[in-house]
Amino acid sequence: MSVSSSRRPWALIAVFAIVAAASLHAATGKTIIIQSNSAGDRVTLIDPATDTVVGEITGIEVGHGVQASADGSRIYVTNESLATLDVVDAPTLKIIKRIPLTGPPNNVAVRKDGLRVYAAITGNNGGVDIIDTQKLEKIKFIRVLGGVHNPIMTPDSKFVVAGSIGGAMATVIDTQLERPIWSIHFNDGEGVRVFCFDWNPDGSTRRMFVQLSNFHGFAVVDWQKRAEVQRITLPSIPESERNKEGIQGAPAHGILVSPDGKQLWTTSKWNSRVYGYSIPDLKYLGEVKVGLVPDWITYTPDSKKLYVANAHDNNVSVIDLVARREITKIKVGQIPKRNSTGIFPVIGTGTGTN
Repeated sequence: MSVSSSRRPWALIAVFAIVAAASLHAATGKTIIIQSNSAGDRVTLIDPATDTVVGEITGIEVGHGVQASADGSRIYVTNESLATLDVVDAPTLKIIKRIPLTGPPNNVAVRKDGLRVYAAITGNNGGVDIIDTQKLEKIKFIRVLGGVHNPIMTPDSKFVVAGSIGGAMATVIDTQLERPIWSIHFNDGEGVRVFCFDWNPDGSTRRMFVQLSNFHGFAVVDWQKRAEVQRITLPSIPESERNKEGIQGAPAHGILVSPDGKQLWTTSKWNSRVYGYSIPDLKYLGEVKVGLVPDWITYTPDSKKLYVANAHDNNVSVIDLVARREITKIKVGQIPKRNSTGIFPVIGTGTGTN
């Protein structure tokens, strides 16, 4: 029996209500800070509501990059020991597949629509592996001179930028064409370490902020001009007072624009601090002392808290960005480095034994 025309609008409203409710659930799901540990075999999950460890993913030896899928159903971890992309089921914290990669991986990026994952392949024969998330298999390898340390997505997901330390350049890859379209080299052969972006009102990329080898600060790249236009040097202290441990050619390693687009924060390994700058004018805001070797940062979605991985101290500093002070340190695994923020409809707790 067909639905009468008088009832169809209500049926459509019901359908739209269900879709809206599902979208709201995804948007207001559980926020988790995902923290990799570059020694040992586990990834640490932190609940920012309580600033406590609520779960661990085990069985991933030398995990490097960590990112949640767009829908929050999975966590992707690059596994240096096996040269795989490990796909973790978020509700159970179990590894559901290990996808073989071209070579040893570094960091990882996920396209906004969730259909592609990009894994950095390090070394002289490295580049970027592209993974189809529906097939859960590698579908393409893009060679990049000097190998890739970080693939990072632009705000609109139209491009993934591959940063090369050995090649001293950033290569811009079109995520629809799935090929490089332009690149930028930096003076004096400075390797590209970590970088991030700010954006225009329409969501398109405005600038790229790039941390370089042996430079205590960051370069500013105008996206439309495809050129470096400025350098910001971080506040310094006498050389005799600088931290000498864990620098590895990168005195500043970890930089990110806040989700609300109003601030940029960067780490300093030399000074064991994080420094803040306003967006868009890059006015210096202040500093917070953290662990000895701050290595990577991520925010809560409301831009109120910053999480800093302290590689030397095996903990994570939690920074209140309104008060600009450290409020606690959270003990995690061994040598924590890369971290990210994920939103999950359902997320496992405890240890997902693999």
